[in-house]
Amino acid sequence: MSPEMNLPSRKTITCLLIALAILVAPAAAQKDKDTDDEPSAKLSFLILKEDNGKPVRNAAVIMHAVNSRGKQERGGIELKTDVDGKASFDGIPYGKLRVQVLASGFQTFGDDYDITKGAMDFTIKLKRPQGQFSVYDDPKKTDKTPPPDPNAKPQ
Repeated sequence: MSPEMNLPSRKTITCLLIALAILVAPAAAQKDKDTDDEPSAKLSFLILKEDNGKPVRNAAVIMHAVNSRGKQERGGIELKTDVDGKASFDGIPYGKLRVQVLASGFQTFGDDYDITKGAMDFTIKLKRPQGQFSVYDDPKKTDKTPPPDPNAKPQ
């Protein structure tokens, strides 16, 4: 066996270099948020019950960027509140932000905010569900007859 047989061919080296360039190119083209000059903010949320002011734990705080036409962008960030009803995130870019808060046993909260400062605090009070009304209910109906007792013996 000659020593030239163990060396890779020019064709093999060229293919390897092309494959390496294909793998490295997307990583080089991707913007790094840490080195970007775009200003960002740290947002802190405090989620409370409206009726008694106690914290709501495990509430989902969902944030979505909002474009110039008022449409919600794809993606987003979801946080969970701790036992003190607090959640925070550092690195939100300045601009419009849609915040939704979901918690079991409470009405869903949603509002748009303009992020303009390096640190912003939000206190959100969640309401309990309200009774629902129907156009089919007759408010003049005063018949308060209780429904028949299913356990009563027939006469």
